[in-house]
Amino acid sequence: MSRPTRRQLAVLLLLTLIWGLNWPVMKLGVSGFPPLSFRAVSMLAGLPLFGLALLAMRVPLALPREHWGELLRLTVSNMLVWHVVVILAIPSLSSGRAAILGYSMPVFAALWGRWLFGDRLGWRQLAGVAAAGLGVVLLLAHEAGRLAGAPWAAAAMLLAAATWAYGTHRLRRSTILVPLLAVSFWMTAVTTLVMSVLALTFESQRWTMPSAPVAWAIAYNAIGVFCFAQAAWFYLARTLPPVASSISVMMIPVLGTFSGALVLGETLHWQDFAAMLLIVAAIASVLARPKAG
Repeated sequence: MSRPTRRQLAVLLLLTLIWGLNWPVMKLGVSGFPPLSFRAVSMLAGLPLFGLALLAMRVPLALPREHWGELLRLTVSNMLVWHVVVILAIPSLSSGRAAILGYSMPVFAALWGRWLFGDRLGWRQLAGVAAAGLGVVLLLAHEAGRLAGAPWAAAAMLLAAATWAYGTHRLRRSTILVPLLAVSFWMTAVTTLVMSVLALTFESQRWTMPSAPVAWAIAYNAIGVFCFAQAAWFYLARTLPPVASSISVMMIPVLGTFSGALVLGETLHWQDFAAMLLIVAAIASVLARPKAG
């Protein structure tokens, strides 16, 4: 596996900051607004901004009809399941632990790659997956009692992580021959439509004017997540091997955990610090330049 370029590392850094800080932001947003509606409004606000940015960059958005079916399949596995499950589960979990469960994805990515696609993992990749998995276990150690009270939320987050991991493999093997940013835009558009229908169907009776903190959280998601981070992730997922791209974002739950402690007062334990070292080691193991033979 080749070493990531400077551009990939710069995108990864910005993605980590925006997605990592978004976990306590989402928790804040759904504490004062219906969760599906929070996600739908964020996407409805972010999608036009994303579209305008693509037009300014002169990215062609045309998608031939023969690619529509594949686009829908990629949307379900890369975006739709993840966004629906996460926003419904996060009210029942601490923001940091929700991030950790969601970012168990690298383990699933390695398993999908081995079982379904015949990927061979070197010792660096295997060590990275093992370290990431142990980090997840450590970070969940003090959450066992809370998870026992909301087992559906924990199970749903793991299902979302497994689906996202599968989608990462499918995205890398995609045969859609249009610009990646255009694919990202149309996947976001389809997800926005579905989220809006779900919010209208199940939460319209609970709609109220967002408070200032909720409005700020919506703006953060619209601009940071759906204008930049979503497209940035698709770029990394398509240009890096699945295990490398997935483990390389494992700092996101670490940042989510520590920012949740700072913003929301969630308690940290020694396991959090040990897990951070393991996850840093996991990232280094898959991103380091292989030694010349």
